[in-house]
Amino acid sequence: MTGSGWDSTGFRDRVEHALEDFLAEQEVRLAPLGPDAGQLLSEARAAVRGGKRLRAAFCYWGFRALRPAPEPVDPQDPEEAALVRACAALELLHASALVHDDYMDASDTRRGRPATHRAFAAEHRADGWRGDPEQYGAAAAILLGDLLLSWSDELLRRCGLPLEQVAPALTVLDLCRSEVIAGQFLDVSVQARGRADVETAMTVLRYKSAKYSIERPLHIGAALAGAGEEQLAALSAYGLPLGEGFQLRDDLLGVFGDPEATGKPAGDDLVEGKRTVLVALALDAAPDAEAALLDALLGTALTPAQVTRLRAVIEESGAAGQVEDVIGQLGERAVAALHRGGFDPHASVVLEELAAAATQRVV
Repeated sequence: MTGSGWDSTGFRDRVEHALEDFLAEQEVRLAPLGPDAGQLLSEARAAVRGGKRLRAAFCYWGFRALRPAPEPVDPQDPEEAALVRACAALELLHASALVHDDYMDASDTRRGRPATHRAFAAEHRADGWRGDPEQYGAAAAILLGDLLLSWSDELLRRCGLPLEQVAPALTVLDLCRSEVIAGQFLDVSVQARGRADVETAMTVLRYKSAKYSIERPLHIGAALAGAGEEQLAALSAYGLPLGEGFQLRDDLLGVFGDPEATGKPAGDDLVEGKRTVLVALALDAAPDAEAALLDALLGTALTPAQVTRLRAVIEESGAAGQVEDVIGQLGERAVAALHRGGFDPHASVVLEELAAAATQRVV
């Protein structure tokens, strides 16, 4: 339980069950395709397993901000169960983005296990199949990511709420998917050019992550509750700055996070060459020689000593502290907007707790 009395662990468990039930249904549908389809389903389960379920939570409380929950909440109530299934659709979208992102970034791990493309490549190699294992892994990851993306639409559409209630939420999901894919392409292009100023890095951050992590899940939940334009705008005033703070925290963790907590190697963003806001600020503020070192080594196979050195460059430039300050300011702006929004009081308390969870996390 949280201070608001919300059973966040119980909610995560219900989202987990909704995903398990949906994937079990897909397994039956795909069974005629044989064991290869079974392997695809197995990797889909791995891709959606774990995580904080923040996107599902923001979707749920976007709904409850406008349509308060009965007391006590009955998980077996048809509307409540359907709402949880709708929220779970956001986790399929997230899993899709992670599978594709890991391939595009050539990441080796995700949440402490091999990234999807690496897992499929290892299977190819172990079985002694023909062709290039890496190409097989890439193809499999692209297809699985596409399948998860398709399923996010299917689960929302078939969540159990009336179609006329779901239709506005599907429109938001359409926009959300377009934004995150276009934002991902912006990121790919930035990495290819090997440069990004702070403004460009913020644009990538906003569309690749911030919107689809918090603002659009809130909008999907609110659309399910029949929200109008003013209510959606009020949720944006809370959700967009919070989403930016959420991703800035992720950028700090990508450089300074503990591998035991993040499930990623130390300094993984540095090895992958990510041109984040944090890196852009460091390049602007560091002495010329230090900035040149960071720019030259970013995106190379760094030794542990080089990771430590680049971390020091970023920290000594003041960029890490600056990003930390901005995260705090964005969180305060989000909470102030929340209190002006006129939402259900209990939902507002939970959304304030979620703001802290999103910006103060260590994983």
